[in-house]
Amino acid sequence: MTPTTEPVLELIDATVVKEDRRVLDGLTLTILAGEHTAIVGPNGAGKSLLVKLLTHEERALAPPADAPPVVRVFGAGKWNVFELRSQLGIVSADLHHRFVLGNNEGRVSAEAAVLSGFLATQGILRYGAVTQEMRTRAADALTRMGVAHLAKRRLDEMSTGEARRVLLARALVTAPRALILDEPTTGLDEGAFRATWSHLRALNRERGLTLLLTTHRPEEAEHCDRLGILDGGKLIACDTPEQLRARVRGDLVVLETEDAASIAAAVRERLGLDAGIVDGRVLIERERGHELVPRIVEAFPDGTLRSVSIRRAGLGEVFLELTGRNLEGGRSAA
Repeated sequence: MTPTTEPVLELIDATVVKEDRRVLDGLTLTILAGEHTAIVGPNGAGKSLLVKLLTHEERALAPPADAPPVVRVFGAGKWNVFELRSQLGIVSADLHHRFVLGNNEGRVSAEAAVLSGFLATQGILRYGAVTQEMRTRAADALTRMGVAHLAKRRLDEMSTGEARRVLLARALVTAPRALILDEPTTGLDEGAFRATWSHLRALNRERGLTLLLTTHRPEEAEHCDRLGILDGGKLIACDTPEQLRARVRGDLVVLETEDAASIAAAVRERLGLDAGIVDGRVLIERERGHELVPRIVEAFPDGTLRSVSIRRAGLGEVFLELTGRNLEGGRSAA
């Protein structure tokens, strides 16, 4: 579904200081109805605090609190908490801690956890008790997330990935207008990861469900409408993935090797080229990269390099280009 011009989530000039560090630094973000937006950044970039502000969980702002950020959800600055929860689905680290690691809530079954999504929102107000319709919708949500067989199992007895899918079912059971996902696929294996995102993207396309995702996994942000790069509490770029990739000029020549640091240093010394390291691979940004490959092969003895390949820039390389850091939080070796 094509995004509209209706703002669903708005955060304006958010600056939050904790322990003398600006966790968020003048951040402004607007998410439109039907839009799929991803915010990418390493751990500590401010992603979880961004989610807490948008979901009205972060109340105690440290100085400068004399100018608190403007937060609007569905156009309103203030919300009745029950109304907010009925229209805004949330999957966050705090929710995972409550239901999986908490003293009491972690002892509930998957079915009870999903039903609590109703009871925390409209269920207790409109129905007063769990109805058969609510049970049916809970079962359907668990089925869609591929965990129907775990309906009677306690959350604290599940793997991280299983519990995450139950909490996704809980967030979707009330058919919210928007879904906020803070690192939602932690612990999911590759099959569950693909199935989960296939379902979420279908809801976005077919029903216009607004999606806001925070992640440090580039592959999780590949299919979004807009991608925000968050680093040190600042939103340093926000554009389509294609436009952001265009900021990395030319091809990427990728060297697979046992010792990326020494190979990157050798590339700089022997060939006079800049070389960075991302995910243990040496990366060289170069126009007409195919012409560089023979020089690289000739520069190193047989067996030094496992492989040499050429590809377009991915989102991990975009982050490195814009920040000088990789998504694991380390500085570039370039």
